[in-house]
Amino acid sequence: MPEQGVVLNINKPIGWTSFDVVQLVRKTLGVRRVGHSGTLDPFAEGVLLVCVGAATKRVPELMALPKVYTGTMELGLETDTLDVNGRVVRRARPRTRFRRAELVQAMGQLVGEIKQVPPMYSAVKVGGKRLYELARAHQEVAREARTVEVYRFAPVRIEHPFVKFVVECGKGTYVRSLVAEVGRYLGCGATLKTLQRAAIGPFRIEQAIGVDEIRNLHFRPSG
Repeated sequence: MPEQGVVLNINKPIGWTSFDVVQLVRKTLGVRRVGHSGTLDPFAEGVLLVCVGAATKRVPELMALPKVYTGTMELGLETDTLDVNGRVVRRARPRTRFRRAELVQAMGQLVGEIKQVPPMYSAVKVGGKRLYELARAHQEVAREARTVEVYRFAPVRIEHPFVKFVVECGKGTYVRSLVAEVGRYLGCGATLKTLQRAAIGPFRIEQAIGVDEIRNLHFRPSG
């Protein structure tokens, strides 16, 4: 095991928090210095980079890498969390079928450097508390818009009212918010139904190990 530690490319399963994966790695390897390079919501799956030992110093570098997501949005539905796990706040019957060109145009409005306000159901801290903690207590607070970069946002397949899509983006981008913006542009609302992080920089889902494989790791990095 090299002295610089190790970066594990792990396929986080649906239902697990990013911290759950970190804890499993910590317990399995008997190492306290373990961190990840970007939270992935419990309902999402895919690439989670877990840094072990001295490799925790690489977390900022890894967080800055571009990310690729694939997902599905549902048109005609809005929730308080911007995904299908939230409370429904609006249902609208979208037109029988949006043309692909309309979806391309709607998504294209969000490509480039854009401003995003962090959703209330997010891990951002305001006044020492996570936004999702405040949201669960039915408190809404002012959030400062942040500049994020979206390199690509496009439909892959349309199966009304569901649209499968791909997003390539930079650090700090909320895919849920992108989907909500598409719904506003189309006038029918939209919410995120499924999400998979397919890649972080050169780390791809095809090379990721499952959580069951973590339990079979035997090396113990320093730190």
